[in-house]
Amino acid sequence: MHLVCPACAAVNRVPEERLQDNPVCGKCGAALMAAEPVALSDATLPIFVAKTELPVLVDFWADWCGPCKMMAPQFAAAARQMPRVRFAKIDTEACPRASMSFGIRSIPTLILFSGGREIDRLSGAVPAQELITWVQSHFEKG
Repeated sequence: MHLVCPACAAVNRVPEERLQDNPVCGKCGAALMAAEPVALSDATLPIFVAKTELPVLVDFWADWCGPCKMMAPQFAAAARQMPRVRFAKIDTEACPRASMSFGIRSIPTLILFSGGREIDRLSGAVPAQELITWVQSHFEKG
């Protein structure tokens, strides 16, 4: 299983049976499977999405956005309950290229990726359980 380090963007190979053993990046030592959202940048988002073999859920947000602030603890709670989905955050103010490349027009916007491809998106703040149900629904279909 390939996992991209959120800190240095190195691609790491981790045996699937070792994912729950808190693997760390072989290059920089950062946690690869932290049960919390990781902050990404314009530079790290493309490789993180493309090379991480687990599903990736990205929250596009901004510090000035009230609904984004309401969504943050819900997003973190969902991350703790879904260890086989990588949760990431993109600050749209600090990462305008990422926002433009994914056509972000409102925030918060959540984009779910699998196999490096966008499979769905959701706009607006939602409770953690609704977010979990939404993500799971995409993987129960087949």
